Amino acid sequence: METPKKILFDDDDFPAADSSLFSTYSTPIAKVCGKTSWLRPQEICKSPRLFPANLQEGHIKQGLLGDCWFLCACETLRKNRPLLDKVMPPGQDSWTQSGYNGCFRFHFWRFGQWVEVTIDDRLPCIGGRLCFSRHRSEEVFWLPLVEKAFAKFHGCYEQLWAGQVGEALVDITGSLAERWTLKNSRKNNEERGHLDISERSKFELLKHLNDKSFISCSVHGSAEGANDRAEYHAFSVTDVKQIDGLVAEEIRLLKIRNLWDRRCWNGSWQDGGDGWKKVDPAIASKLQSLAADGEFWVEEEEFFRDFDEVTVGYPINPEGNIISLLTGKSLCHTQLCPGAWVKGQTAGGCRNNSSFCSNPKFWLRIVNPCEVVIALLQKTQDFSSTNCWTERISAQCHDNEEDPEPDIMRQKHYRAIGLHIWKVEKRRFNLQKTVAKSPAMSTECHTYDREVKLHGVLSPGYYLVIPSTFMKDEAIQFLLRAFSSSKISMNAMKATQPVTQFEENCEGEWEMIQFMDSWISGMNAGGSRNFPTYNTNPHFPFSILSDTGVKNVRITLHQENSDGQFLPIGFHVYQVYNNSSKPLSQASSYLLEPTVSCVPHRYTKEVTQLCTLKPGSYNIVPSTYQPNSEASFTVSLETKIDRKPLQCQENLGHAIDELSYNSVMQH
Repeated sequence: METPKKILFDDDDFPAADSSLFSTYSTPIAKVCGKTSWLRPQEICKSPRLFPANLQEGHIKQGLLGDCWFLCACETLRKNRPLLDKVMPPGQDSWTQSGYNGCFRFHFWRFGQWVEVTIDDRLPCIGGRLCFSRHRSEEVFWLPLVEKAFAKFHGCYEQLWAGQVGEALVDITGSLAERWTLKNSRKNNEERGHLDISERSKFELLKHLNDKSFISCSVHGSAEGANDRAEYHAFSVTDVKQIDGLVAEEIRLLKIRNLWDRRCWNGSWQDGGDGWKKVDPAIASKLQSLAADGEFWVEEEEFFRDFDEVTVGYPINPEGNIISLLTGKSLCHTQLCPGAWVKGQTAGGCRNNSSFCSNPKFWLRIVNPCEVVIALLQKTQDFSSTNCWTERISAQCHDNEEDPEPDIMRQKHYRAIGLHIWKVEKRRFNLQKTVAKSPAMSTECHTYDREVKLHGVLSPGYYLVIPSTFMKDEAIQFLLRAFSSSKISMNAMKATQPVTQFEENCEGEWEMIQFMDSWISGMNAGGSRNFPTYNTNPHFPFSILSDTGVKNVRITLHQENSDGQFLPIGFHVYQVYNNSSKPLSQASSYLLEPTVSCVPHRYTKEVTQLCTLKPGSYNIVPSTYQPNSEASFTVSLETKIDRKPLQCQENLGHAIDELSYNSVMQH
């Protein structure tokens, strides 16, 4: 009797059709319309496999799609297996395994949480070969599958045409990325006739980060050493070296890789170039042998002259904390604060506007001197959330005739945003006088970037943080992220009702912080304490700094589920002794009984508990009842403040009267 053929998964939300390839047909890949077929890996080659047998087989190659910005970022996944496992959870059955069903799951970071994207493994091909990204060995398929999932994440493949490497790095790591322009440095070179100190510092930094982080560079226009195919293209920096020259001069070189897997540079260090005459022939031969297909060497001065930008991803240590680019310190404390600019209310615009003070305001508390990175991320309006693939397709068919801008442009249409921070005195301050002074830190200007950042060392005290758009009445959601080397707190200033005079609030005042994350099967969905995998659940550290009496902490766990089917959820709070902030499996303090338990696990959207905690360090561990149950969630932590809070008179968009410092924060 013939064995029935196994039915493989077909993703109806992202079908094998032109709707998954194109949105506007306005990019060069429109020429493949009608020429593509969708094949599964076993239909493309005889022995498909997810991962390569060696590094050379796994080299990334760009196809017809102009997504070098995304593929460059994928280099960090190729070199960092834990990060790849975060994006593509391990244990998924592939083509040689009995459990294979044609379905693959991926996770990308968006606006504070990891979002799951599920796809089938049908890939766009021309003439039986992949037409977009591939590996050097065409029997390896993890990259084409990640690219397809990322295309679904953004709406379609065409939406990946052109972008910023730094944005892709954030989407696949949940970390941060810095983009440095080299144009100002180049202008200084022309004026001074030599390499200035800022360039030398950047080179030293690139050399230091070479083995710890991903580095990319790009050319925006014509460059002396580039051919036409190198313009508007992103490259990855694969090595940075300092070597001795023949005349005792130090030569500083960068090895750069082109994702087209062929050399496109005609500089002095190309094969047979004059640059190699500066070094010993044996050294020259060794360096040239280290350059694989698609790689080339450039000298430091040539690099700063001909390249326009450098993008560097913040390194991530084994504990999952980001590492400072400047000091190498672990920025192990993280705070997230969502917010929004609301037209006519809190969208006050930049400091040129009298309504600037109406912008959302946040309090930042620094307990000990520490290094801090504060990032302002704007939420873009697009069709790419995992719950609206069909809405995206429908919107293409019912486009607003009065809006001639194609959706591929709307997705990347960012508002100009900026961030300002002022240190405030301990007693009283006037808001308008405060913002009229020079900030302690601020972005140089409002920029049309998805995310802007401030990076510095702050002294203990309290700071006022105001994010803003350049134009007023720009309605956008945003997320503030703070990463620090020591414990900090950041929370939104709550709006109050206008009153005629200061008056006491007998119930006291509360600070709130939120943690957003997801339980992911096979990674951190450990289930309840009944299961040995419990210790893998997410854990969120916090501190109670002073004794504020009974019922001083309120903890709320909120789960997100689009279909209304809620998982049983609960949480435990553990006190951490000896200043331990290690994960559960590494800290003996977690062997103790919980200090607070919100159990039993309940099938509800939200569970909350009001409790009493003494001064000390704690961890919240949210969990589902069963392991490997997946959902996104938010933990809200409200702590009572040991002060008698005061309300103040504040009219949005107008001057604010004297605001008592004691009404917002005090030791």
